[in-house]
Amino acid sequence: MYTYKSEVIDTELKWGFKDSASPKDVEKLDELINKRAEEGWELVEYSYMSNSFGFRSAILITFKKKKEKSK
Repeated sequence: MYTYKSEVIDTELKWGFKDSASPKDVEKLDELINKRAEEGWELVEYSYMSNSFGFRSAILITFKKKKEKSK
């Protein structure tokens, strides 16, 4: 059995507006993934969530780790 955790990172710039992600966005994403890995979480999936009304968007990131057995 696993337990799951999802988090949202707001992007600095709407990625579709520009052909690439901003270096700050990539750095934030790497920091979060590495921090969660140190805590025992494994990246399962991510999804880019575009905001059609503005310049910013977000990334939904899902992690998993094995559930600790109850005593």
